[in-house]
Amino acid sequence: MNRRELLNKVKNLGYSLLEKDEVVDVNQTLAEVIQSHDLRLWEGFPVMLAHSLETNQFSYDQVLPHFDDVEDREYFRILVIISLALYHHLNLEFVFVDRLVQSEYFDRELHAEYTKALRSKSDLNLIEKELSSARMINTFKNYFRRADIDLIEYSDQQDEFELEHAMSQVFSKKQKELFLKKLKGERLTKTEREYYSRVVKKKVLALANSDLHKLAARLIKE
Repeated sequence: MNRRELLNKVKNLGYSLLEKDEVVDVNQTLAEVIQSHDLRLWEGFPVMLAHSLETNQFSYDQVLPHFDDVEDREYFRILVIISLALYHHLNLEFVFVDRLVQSEYFDRELHAEYTKALRSKSDLNLIEKELSSARMINTFKNYFRRADIDLIEYSDQQDEFELEHAMSQVFSKKQKELFLKKLKGERLTKTEREYYSRVVKKKVLALANSDLHKLAARLIKE
């Protein structure tokens, strides 16, 4: 597979370097990204993995059979750990992350090492290659902003990643969508209006309660 074909495929994993839509095998594409040894694509690996996790298409065990080279398997394992360290650094949670952390290929020492490197914006060492932690963080933030532009536009907080993390603790994905639609004054369907009134509005009222906010703030300080 040539590089252009690979770039077309990674667009479907949230890393849209070229504009083309097609159905791809997520796990095969992730393997091809590793095999390309293209550092620019590797810096976007956390974006692709996050997309794959959120769409419930990622399977570590289904990626492995695509590797003939043992070194590529190790690069894949390391890039997964780096991605998890990046999510941890940005206080983000994605579907099935806990399962990856508890898997046999997860290395807590490596995770801690890469988390520290990301915090200090030091280079990330991968066997015989190096990645820029600053570029990887910026790449992820740029694509995250594009994917969730509504969240950033309607946020008064400076750090949209902290807000995303906080909202994920309160709302499900669908509830967050309705919350933002209501905030923008967009038209809701009858079903959406009923669900918003029955479930989401109750959470919004609770969040807006000043006494509850004071009690929560007091607990955080303890």
